[in-house]
Amino acid sequence: MQSERDAKDRQLDEHRVPLDDHTMTTDQGIPVDDTDNSLKAGTRGPTLMEDFHFREKITRFDHERIPERVVHARGSGAYGIFELYEPLGEYTCAEFLNDTSARTPTFVRFSTVAGFRGSADTVRDVRGFATKFYTGQGNFDIVGNNIPVFFIQDGIKFPDFVHAVKPEPHWEIPQAQSAHDTFWDFVQLQPESLHMVMWVMSDRAIPRSYRMMQGFGVHTFRLVNAQGQGTFVKWHWRPRLGTYSLVWDEVLRIQGNDPDFNRRDLWEAIERGAYPEYELCVQLVPESREHDFDFDLLDPTKIIPEEQVPLRPIGKMTLTRNPQNFHAETEQVAFHTANVVPGIDFTNDPLLQARNFSYLDTQLLRLGGPNFTQIPINRPIAPVRNDQRDGFHQHLIHESRTSYAPNSISGGCPAARDGYRHYQEKVEGTKIRRRSPSFEDHYSQATLFWNSMADWEKRHIVAAFLFELGHVERPPIKQAVVAHLGRIHPDLGAAVAQGLGLPAPGGGQVHSRTSPALSMTGQPRSVATRKIAILMADGTDAAAVTTLRQALEGQGAVCEIVAPREGTLGGLPVDRQLSAASSVLYDAVVAADGALLSASARAVFFVLEAFRHGKAVGAVGSGRQLVEAARLPNDVGVIVGDDIATAFAEAVAGHRFYDRDVSGVPA
Repeated sequence: MQSERDAKDRQLDEHRVPLDDHTMTTDQGIPVDDTDNSLKAGTRGPTLMEDFHFREKITRFDHERIPERVVHARGSGAYGIFELYEPLGEYTCAEFLNDTSARTPTFVRFSTVAGFRGSADTVRDVRGFATKFYTGQGNFDIVGNNIPVFFIQDGIKFPDFVHAVKPEPHWEIPQAQSAHDTFWDFVQLQPESLHMVMWVMSDRAIPRSYRMMQGFGVHTFRLVNAQGQGTFVKWHWRPRLGTYSLVWDEVLRIQGNDPDFNRRDLWEAIERGAYPEYELCVQLVPESREHDFDFDLLDPTKIIPEEQVPLRPIGKMTLTRNPQNFHAETEQVAFHTANVVPGIDFTNDPLLQARNFSYLDTQLLRLGGPNFTQIPINRPIAPVRNDQRDGFHQHLIHESRTSYAPNSISGGCPAARDGYRHYQEKVEGTKIRRRSPSFEDHYSQATLFWNSMADWEKRHIVAAFLFELGHVERPPIKQAVVAHLGRIHPDLGAAVAQGLGLPAPGGGQVHSRTSPALSMTGQPRSVATRKIAILMADGTDAAAVTTLRQALEGQGAVCEIVAPREGTLGGLPVDRQLSAASSVLYDAVVAADGALLSASARAVFFVLEAFRHGKAVGAVGSGRQLVEAARLPNDVGVIVGDDIATAFAEAVAGHRFYDRDVSGVPA
């Protein structure tokens, strides 16, 4: 409800430093008269130990960094609101999934996985999509990724996977990428990772924006209703703008032009009021159907194809506010798969079980002890009452004289009653270190993914494998990976083998099943929030630019004037100087001048590069001359004329022209 969001805001307000008080103080509240000079014995004498302000300031600086996350270190966050479409009482007693009038506050953190905090946003990698719901019954977290499966089936392999994908230990290279021997050695020896590898080698691993990225809970969880009946559930976040990606050559250029590309995009969209929206969808499987599939629901390397269990939209999350302090909020937020509320429970997925242990253990180290839940970003809006006391960074002042249960001194309070009840499931078996035989098929769903791709998606996957394996130094590792690819599909294995100069691998029969939902074709089309560069110079027809800009921005596009110099042109403010701009930072480009810019190699390259990356290219007025100087073929997505607004907007809405022939276009 709105009152819950207000409660969360008030809670955060209590810990904010006021901006309107200009008096500097120490951490003890003592006013400071000089923060530029340490206390010395004479102007050239030694610094005195009694300078408490100096000591406090330096000590705080020395200790202001906390350990970064081992994985998901590079992240961006935002606050939002979740609104439910329909009550789900048939499946769960969770209150926030039954009250359509509630506006549940959320905090989302998007991230890459492999890189350190200083790495670039746009590397080929899995993206984290973690959501904290501040519900009236406590905090509930969906700690997921933008890919619905994972590399391993059992959490005991997680340290091995992370060690393999991280920089190689002898020289700590490469940073934030998997193109090296140790990762691919792990893959060739762990075929359970192949399905996930297919997703990571696809364009899903290089999203255009966090606003255009799906999210998944990965694991199968369980919903429990008031009668104690369980239903299996998979969580899906679906962006309202559609799911779109960058292209590989563009990724490489963005990393140099703006390593904060995705972080900046999210921040600026929210500041503009173009609030990102995501539908929360579920796949629900009755317990009676648990064994109806040709895979195991508890296997985190498998999806439930949407053709077998359709997605059911149940609510919408809108991200409406940026954090005010990155460290206090985005860096200190602590997610945990075991943060569940009544009506949501776990399954015996062995990777989920491991995560339920690991996340809490990690947070105790990163955030300085057991009281990290008292950090404002982690505090629930639900009241907290228990007998847990003391420890590092205890912020609460407990007035009760008892810290044990049962007690009589405090009237028996707090008492355990009417709380979370774990799902009653009969569990029995022999203690054993072995996988279930139902986890043994490592190829069928990787084949399903390949079969479901459009031709351009398949080309990109092959190119990704060639880039990655081209950085592997040991031939036996390449050969082993290619052999696995041949078992996924002969066409995939043969294409990668040819590029690496290896013989085509053998392979058996593969199925021909497809799942259209796995392809990124057929996404919602819109020009809204698309970033468009308009190239201008002195003498450009400002009136024509204004007309086009108004038409595009009227549909929600974001237009920027790019020109050789800063200032104004024809009364229009220049947003970015040409020498500080690049086509890879935009979704499309319009040449509004060619009389002067056609002689500029940088301007010609700007248009040429946008074309090579499959983007819409427009030209108005003398801008035709710039398109001609770039020697662009008369191709789809090149819109030239005096009134191009409608056609150009339609071209931009399609994101890319992946089948565009660029073979004759200079690189």
